[in-house]
Amino acid sequence: MRRGSPPAAPRRRRLTGGLAAAACAAAILTACSGDDGGKPTFNWYINPDGQETLAAIAEQCSTDEYDIEIQLLPTSATDQRTQLARRLAAEDSSTNLMSLDPVFVPEFANAGWLAPFEGKLAEEVVDDDVLAGPATTVEWEGEVVAAPQWANTQVLWYRKSLAEAAGLDMSKPVTWAQVIDAAASQDATVGVQADRYEAYVVWINSLIQGAGGAIVEKTEDGRDAEVTLDSPAGEAAAGVIKQLVDSGATQPGLSTSNEGSSLGAMYADDSPGEFMVNWTFAYKNYVDTVGQPGGPADEEALEDLGWARYPRTVEDEESKPPVGGIDIGVGAFTEDVELAQEAAICVTSPEAQTQLAVTDGLMPTRGSVYDSDELTEAYPEDLLALFRESIDEGGPRPQSAYYSQISSAVQSVWHSPTRVDPDSTPRESAEFLRAVLDGKALL
Repeated sequence: MRRGSPPAAPRRRRLTGGLAAAACAAAILTACSGDDGGKPTFNWYINPDGQETLAAIAEQCSTDEYDIEIQLLPTSATDQRTQLARRLAAEDSSTNLMSLDPVFVPEFANAGWLAPFEGKLAEEVVDDDVLAGPATTVEWEGEVVAAPQWANTQVLWYRKSLAEAAGLDMSKPVTWAQVIDAAASQDATVGVQADRYEAYVVWINSLIQGAGGAIVEKTEDGRDAEVTLDSPAGEAAAGVIKQLVDSGATQPGLSTSNEGSSLGAMYADDSPGEFMVNWTFAYKNYVDTVGQPGGPADEEALEDLGWARYPRTVEDEESKPPVGGIDIGVGAFTEDVELAQEAAICVTSPEAQTQLAVTDGLMPTRGSVYDSDELTEAYPEDLLALFRESIDEGGPRPQSAYYSQISSAVQSVWHSPTRVDPDSTPRESAEFLRAVLDGKALL
């Protein structure tokens, strides 16, 4: 940890409503503060989501004792992990703050790459205000190893006129089967993420959890975790994918579909619209594109946008919406760990979370922020409640130090979605994943 006695707490600058307009917002790859007097500069490696706002937060959280400088990571979560892992494996002291996909937190913590928050700092990072879903993602082996910054979840977005024409009552929980049948009956589509990448595993995981199962269990056993893909829940998940493939309601390029590819189908010309599972940013996307190509034609068309809880895999089980977001880790090889952790707490403050939600659609990890005036003005009340409920009650992906191997093994067997078969895919993927974890097969 730190050498010598702890310094006084840094004098933080308060975040303001003008955050996004801060001077360093246009200078993503440059330092927000100059090098004066040899005070430390903490590199903060961020993913591309909300980068202008994050740059402004870095400026506002820089103090008389340290500066925060933004460094941009690749778009892909897998590539982000690879770049950071290479630096940390080399014990790089300049990798200070990191925006981590929650699924990589256990791996990094298990490798000794994250500096745990201790004492009052740990209590400040995870207090009673933090929602259950995000709180779980920052704890590893009884320690708080990261600070939750923003949370993400998926909901079912749809055109109200489409659901009405299909006779689907959206005031009640709906199943994937009902959604697919409704779309097919109206020559509409269902938007998903099914390219060979992490978001496809997000879908598969939520389908399996929604049927009461899991990809793996006993993840605390590391490579000896119990592989539970080959189960009735795995078959139910594969059945949903096969039903969509066979329904005629798939969108063009299903096997390469991603978060952005289906956004335009909601308001495509001469189309009844779509049902789409997607992250919280979708609302801001449509609000900000009224009258533009791919967006609602006008405010009346925007009013036709509906939202509901993530569909159920099976009728008698509550759905398990995906839980994602970003946690801020502090590199274990940072020269002044406690000061860097103070910086991490600042960039995850309620004020920072408010701005990320209002400006970029990246939702808070703290319950109190959902009740703020800024959020209640920016979002419909029932949508905020849906986001909060989905994040609090959703299902995380497996928390394992070997998650990267788990994800890649699942992708390799379940992709392409056009070849998924309930009778074989769960069994084949379970066998392959077991072999990968045992070191008997290569990815």
